Amino acid sequence: MNYIVTGVIILIIGYVILIIGYAFGCFSTGYFVGKKNGLDIRSTGSGNIGTTNALRSLGAKAGAITFLGDLLKAFIPTLVVKFAFCPAMGYADDITYLFTLLAGLGVVMGHNFPFYLHFKGGKGIAVSAAVIVVSNLHPVFIGVGLLIFILIVAVTRYVSLGSLIVVWYIPIFTVLYYRDSELFPLILIVSLLFTILAYIKHKANIIRLIHGTENKLGEKKEKKSEEN
Repeated sequence: MNYIVTGVIILIIGYVILIIGYAFGCFSTGYFVGKKNGLDIRSTGSGNIGTTNALRSLGAKAGAITFLGDLLKAFIPTLVVKFAFCPAMGYADDITYLFTLLAGLGVVMGHNFPFYLHFKGGKGIAVSAAVIVVSNLHPVFIGVGLLIFILIVAVTRYVSLGSLIVVWYIPIFTVLYYRDSELFPLILIVSLLFTILAYIKHKANIIRLIHGTENKLGEKKEKKSEEN
């Protein structure tokens, strides 16, 4: 009976954390930066509210603000959950990891599907990267991931390809470090949702990669895919 009660409590808390993460994620930095500069970023460039389109449409300063804002909205809830809430509640490592992922997943969902923009947002790569950093904090693991991303982009010049490979890092980390946890099935599902969401938002990029028509880094075209 106690296990059932504990399970229900974990699900309720997890749901609340997910909603809070979504609220943070809904702050579409690029959209508000554009509005401040008298431009609806959705009506220019690729129409994406991410960093790359902000950089192209509004300049380096706006691009930097958008990037930092998107990272910050992911860092705040995940860091609070991992280093304040969970330790205060005395949760075990696997529950802490699960709740941290749920906070991050909420941010990604809010970033990708903000309700006040008709659920049309970014692609969640920058915020997913922030979640990867906070959720494991393993310098070697993070360093290898960053190196792989840089090498893929440097060799192929496809930023989208590098992004689509890096988003597998969360489920891979989950399998490596939490496969013996009683919560492993649930944690793995949550981990895979990051990858699934990224692939859904990159559907057009994947099709272009298959056909060899994906835009390469440095190419100047009117329409390019955004990675944030």
